[in-house]
Amino acid sequence: MPGNQKNSRRGAARSSSGRGPSQRQLRVGEVIRHALADLLRREPLRDPVIKGISVTVSEVRASADLRHAKVFCAPLAGENQDEVIKVLNRSAGYLRKLLGDELTLKYTPELAFVLDLSFDEATRINALLATDQVSSDVAAPDEAPADVEDPEDLEDAEEE
Repeated sequence: MPGNQKNSRRGAARSSSGRGPSQRQLRVGEVIRHALADLLRREPLRDPVIKGISVTVSEVRASADLRHAKVFCAPLAGENQDEVIKVLNRSAGYLRKLLGDELTLKYTPELAFVLDLSFDEATRINALLATDQVSSDVAAPDEAPADVEDPEDLEDAEEE
């Protein structure tokens, strides 16, 4: 029954696509990211808030139908982050038009700019890793006593 195999394969493909972005979404997101970064470098926006500020486009997530794209970006110096995102969202239509001239997609996605907090999070984690307590833990891992198996018991023993 070849018909049943075909249907079962289709069902498997649909269920696996619900877990994350497809290869096409990832590929389109990367193409949009590169094109947007190039556009923002080449075609400066005329808004005084963003004048002279470099914007880093770190990720673009395309929707399943490729008609919407969420652009994660941040000003390079970290200045006026909220204002820069507002300016980019106000200019989204203009940037979409320029993007459509650059790309060969059937539909140019609507752009929504979002502040990328991953740089701040990475800085926070690096600061935590640089603290004396973490440095000493990494340099010499703790050896638990043989008679203590539960981590809560270990904490209780340290408090006494």
